[in-house]
Amino acid sequence: ENIYRHIEDGMAPLEAAMQGAGEIGFTIVSISVSLVAVFIPLLLMGGIVGRLFREFAVTVTLAIGVSLLVSLTLTPMLCSRFIKPVRPDEHGRVFRFFERGFDALARGYRRGLLAALRHERITLAVFVATLAATVALFVLIPKGFFPQQDTGFISGFAESAQDSSSSAMSRRLLQLADIIGRDPDVAAYSVRSGATFNTGNVAISLRPKAEGRTASADQVIRRLRQAVSPVEGVNLFMQAGQDINVGGRSSRTQYQYTLTDANLQELDQWAPRVLARLRELPELADVATDQQNDAATARVTIDRARAASFGISPALIDATLNDAIGQRQVAQYFTQTNSYHVILEVTPALQQDAALFGRLYLTSPLTGQSVPLSSLVTIDTSQTGFLSINHQGQFPAVTISFNLAPGAALGEAVGAIETAQADMGAPVTLRGSFQGTAQAFQSSLATQPYLITAAIIAVYIVLGLLYESYIHPLTILSTLPSAGVGALLILMAGGYDLSVIALIGIILLIGIVKKNGIMMVDFAIHAERQQGLAPRQAIYQACLLRFRPIMMTTMCTLFAGLPLMLGTGAGSELRRPLGWAMVGGLMFSQAMTLFTTPVVYIYLDRAHQWVARRRRALKAPMEPTSPPAPAPAP
Repeated sequence: ENIYRHIEDGMAPLEAAMQGAGEIGFTIVSISVSLVAVFIPLLLMGGIVGRLFREFAVTVTLAIGVSLLVSLTLTPMLCSRFIKPVRPDEHGRVFRFFERGFDALARGYRRGLLAALRHERITLAVFVATLAATVALFVLIPKGFFPQQDTGFISGFAESAQDSSSSAMSRRLLQLADIIGRDPDVAAYSVRSGATFNTGNVAISLRPKAEGRTASADQVIRRLRQAVSPVEGVNLFMQAGQDINVGGRSSRTQYQYTLTDANLQELDQWAPRVLARLRELPELADVATDQQNDAATARVTIDRARAASFGISPALIDATLNDAIGQRQVAQYFTQTNSYHVILEVTPALQQDAALFGRLYLTSPLTGQSVPLSSLVTIDTSQTGFLSINHQGQFPAVTISFNLAPGAALGEAVGAIETAQADMGAPVTLRGSFQGTAQAFQSSLATQPYLITAAIIAVYIVLGLLYESYIHPLTILSTLPSAGVGALLILMAGGYDLSVIALIGIILLIGIVKKNGIMMVDFAIHAERQQGLAPRQAIYQACLLRFRPIMMTTMCTLFAGLPLMLGTGAGSELRRPLGWAMVGGLMFSQAMTLFTTPVVYIYLDRAHQWVARRRRALKAPMEPTSPPAPAPAP
């Protein structure tokens, strides 16, 4: 653009290429190096968020390096060879139409810039208000980790009562499968038994959106939840499959909150209370627990004296019970095509009969008579037992899992859970902690302010080294608050929370939007040094001269972000906040920085001059005065 501007002024292409590239060479270096500086803190991050940022930072940094090399070498050469002078009357109608439109836009900008410079205090107040709004919006916007995606896959966890048998659970799973298969958006599904008798797993594949599916995965989940609710004796918990899952712990729903306690009895008492309290929170949905401590049990106590009177040993009683209900393999038959296991057990109907122990008989080795088992043992079925006991860090643990309610952010849910447990007055030995995705969210949320601050400091240091000034980097960084306000406002308007992906967009904005300030400041400094202009006239001239490239670069970046913002493919929800943040930040910052940056430049120059005068005034009394010359001799 700068080379073409000189060619339009009548300069030869080769001379224009040399002069134009020389004028903006330092500008290109400043923009590129400061953009790379934004990603320096990202390279030092750890955890899952650090790995995501690291890949992104390395990719962008290498691309910037190649672009810088091409811009300083190949581009000027191509301009000198292929750009030819064209008289205004040789342009076509389309060119003249857009040129007239841009000239009208430039005239409007000139009038607006003069108004902003005439009302410096009002313009500066707008900048300060923008800075305050950035902080306020960052505090107010809901925080999240990764956007909820629709990948076309739903995983389900079916759970029945803890005293359910395997056959009963299988029948219920088939009932669920029949209902799931009738949904119009389900393309395929599968069910299988779980780790315990009363659980099962469901996998659901949805039809692609290209084939007419209009409902999202979350909408299908809500629809299926209502459809399977009439099935008695089983609960089905579902969650939409995500491209990025943190942690290897499987749970009934998407997010996990784990309670641990060294005292198992205390944990068994408090886990149901916490579960009941969390189910009351409006931010949560599908709250479930993996606690399996209520299974029906039969405690068999052997009357050893009576058994000994019949010559029956406890081992024989144990073997009899194992033969009846232990599903013991007693033989195996082989054929040419298959093998068959022979299982010894009583009939299934008797296994479910509470009077089973009264219908089993043992043969006395002393008398040879059949002795009823019920006369030798005492059966206690009043107590319950554990199907499984989970552990975390060698301590008994209960994991409460949950999904987010519609419209709720993960940050709101995390805060509500922490507040709820704190208000319950639980013992200090009962500790709660988030696991998996929720745990990673907590760590990323704690580092977000430091990450943004470190990126800004890195940019300031690099710009300070490039310009050898403390003041000019501040002028350039004054473009950032408006970008933050625009990004946060459009995210909130679009119903998005501040996720890791949106944070990547904001970090990228820090590197992008400061180019406006760099273009203005570079040409203003050049005008002050080469033409001897005052700061006010220099920044005014720089704004008008660099208005076209500022608009060009901003619009190119804005249109590049539109595919991310408007994408509708499978899993596009993960990338969409990045596009929204980029587009919103660029639009708002473009409208603001064209007017606020010149005023900030003027005020910071005045502050710099005032500090310089104060230093000279403080230095002056300290300078030694020369002694008076001696009077001449008479």
